[in-house]
Amino acid sequence: MNETMTTRRGFLLGAGGLALAGLAGCNTTAREATRPAPPADDPMYALMYGPKPDEQFPLPEIPYKRIPRQFLRQMVANPTGERPGVIVVDTANHFLYLTYEDGQAMRYGVGLGRAGFEWAGRGVIQYKRQWPRWTPPDEMIARQPELEPYSSRNGGMEPGLKNPLGARALYIFKDGKDTIYRLHGSPEWWTIGKSVSSGCVRLLNQDIIDLYNRVPDRTPIVVTALGPAQQGVPIGQEGVPVAQYGNGVIGDGLSQPAQAY
Repeated sequence: MNETMTTRRGFLLGAGGLALAGLAGCNTTAREATRPAPPADDPMYALMYGPKPDEQFPLPEIPYKRIPRQFLRQMVANPTGERPGVIVVDTANHFLYLTYEDGQAMRYGVGLGRAGFEWAGRGVIQYKRQWPRWTPPDEMIARQPELEPYSSRNGGMEPGLKNPLGARALYIFKDGKDTIYRLHGSPEWWTIGKSVSSGCVRLLNQDIIDLYNRVPDRTPIVVTALGPAQQGVPIGQEGVPVAQYGNGVIGDGLSQPAQAY
């Protein structure tokens, strides 16, 4: 295997990337997208969306070939105008971007519910949780009384494969206050790229794990509606998707309770 192929594979598997913590001082601009998204049958997707038996609750593989390829994880030209190290949720196109240097961004497909459209603006990821408990707010319980067993009064729903927050949750605060909006995983892969009845911003479980591992607490987040989406511009030879780009900052260590949907 030559040096180029070794480097490429290292990028794909996360062996030689950039930590986001050091990127905040740079500015970046979008570059014109010139290549289409990688084909959905690319073998790297089988690694990215395969089963995760080592999770606290082992995750099954995702039938990624049944998901429109624009919503599969890939490195693209950054259309947001944000500096590196910022999460941007594009509610117009059902994308989430994590911006990197050199005008690039990791793009994920998202599903949006009513709550996902109700808040826009700038905030921070105050903290993160692995396999969080789900505690629907009282307003949601008023609409759906059958959720009362999972209220804060009853301790919420235990984590697990059926928990609506999925494998990870990232909690959005603004001006030091909880917005009650979350980025979270979901087993309902068929809702990615769509607007569903309830919930915040949902990603595939394998994608929220990837995002969780890339960003530290206090990561800036912008929720907005961008213009028409650009096609993907994968990094590396042969137009392959990027399975891992950067080591990220893994960790939690906070004591705030999970109380969101």
